[in-house]
Amino acid sequence: MNLELRKELPIIGIVSIPFIYLATVWNSLPERVPIHWNYEGQIDNWGNKFSLLFLVFMLPVLMYGLMTAASKIDPKKRISLMGRKFYQLKFFLVLFMSLLATFIVYITKNQSFSSPGLMYVAVGILLIIFGNYFKVIQPNYFIGIRTPWTLENQQVWKATHAFAGKLWLVAGFVFILGGLLFSGFNFSKIFVGIGLTIAFVPIIYSYFKFKSLEKKENNL
Repeated sequence: MNLELRKELPIIGIVSIPFIYLATVWNSLPERVPIHWNYEGQIDNWGNKFSLLFLVFMLPVLMYGLMTAASKIDPKKRISLMGRKFYQLKFFLVLFMSLLATFIVYITKNQSFSSPGLMYVAVGILLIIFGNYFKVIQPNYFIGIRTPWTLENQQVWKATHAFAGKLWLVAGFVFILGGLLFSGFNFSKIFVGIGLTIAFVPIIYSYFKFKSLEKKENNL
């Protein structure tokens, strides 16, 4: 067994978790299962239980495939400069997606989504992990805040990711506190609002940072 495959085995094991859980509960699942809940936690769409196979595949397997492919097809090989940090990021992202898929199978089996706080906490943890790794992500076409301005200028890339990292860390802690303090779906609107903010503010920041540096260069 080569070294690279041995290194990937823990992640492959993590990918298999929701498949194993789905296999153990398969016979107890009804033919029609809930596949979507609205923001109030009410079931608003149903599907065949075989649709769960697609869901389980789309989350951890697709994430693992995308992260693995990204490091190999990156044309400038910038991702490889992250070294072990990239492997750690890949590990945590696949773990998150695998646990999310397992949780979805669980609530589908029980046809209840009575603990949305767990979702907020989980997303908060993911944001903290991502925010912590933003500062080490090298300019690339696959991971990070990829705008025309960050990809054009390495200084803009670094500044934007340093800014976004702090923003995502703060948002992560807010999500965790919201999930622990608020019951039911009372936190949902705040959750969506913060999510949109941390998605779009770094994009706007990268534009103004680029224009600022461009102005300085023109004044030299």
